[in-house]
Amino acid sequence: MPDNVRIVLVNPTHPGNIGAVARAMKNMGFDRLDLVAPKSFPSADATARASGADDVLAHARVFSTLDEALADCALVVGASARPRTIARATLDPRACAEQVVREARRYPVALLFGREHSGLSNVELDRCHYQLHIPTHPQFPSLNIAAAVQIATYELRLAAATITPAASDREPEVTMLMATAAEMERFYEHLERVLIGIGFLDAENPRQLMRRLRRLYNRIRLDGNEINILRGMLTAIEERTTRVRAAAPTDEMNPMAGKAGES
Repeated sequence: MPDNVRIVLVNPTHPGNIGAVARAMKNMGFDRLDLVAPKSFPSADATARASGADDVLAHARVFSTLDEALADCALVVGASARPRTIARATLDPRACAEQVVREARRYPVALLFGREHSGLSNVELDRCHYQLHIPTHPQFPSLNIAAAVQIATYELRLAAATITPAASDREPEVTMLMATAAEMERFYEHLERVLIGIGFLDAENPRQLMRRLRRLYNRIRLDGNEINILRGMLTAIEERTTRVRAAAPTDEMNPMAGKAGES
């Protein structure tokens, strides 16, 4: 299970924090560290703060984009202390650990942590199936990134000791191979293109429609077969739209009327 759990740091600016995260991970038996566009890495500061977790740093993978880091992950959980305009399914550390342990026995899972000064952006959280919220004192809610990783991996270690593989196999939500992040991104690109093509989504004023649709499908958790069905439907709509437009005497014919957006 630990081999399938990736700790992903997005745009870390202080190399010392990368080292502290590596130490926190090794304390709890995790060693898959992924870095997205770090400001400075490798770094002597990171090695010094790792305090013996040099092997975690040595095997850390560096990606230029979040898409690359998450491509094969079928479950993504993003840590954030800030409330957002669009609410997401939220887990505390214990519930998060239980979810991750059940699914990580089948496919890669990413725990996403944001920048030291601002955390994860809304766009990055849109990539997540769940938001991890660590309860803290309301007057001082911000945690150091290494402390947040330490709490998350501690709970993962506890959950791994109590949730047996046999019990995990009986969980209905993980019996099928879930769609990967890369497959979901291709689906969202296809969906947006079709919605614009049929006039349902105004490309000049999209508002938050696609963000809300992302939240909807992330909540449902699609498997690979379901993605194929939905993309087949979208392709059929595209082909039908093309034929209708080709046969129309003017450009005024639209197979679907109305536009939608979300405030």
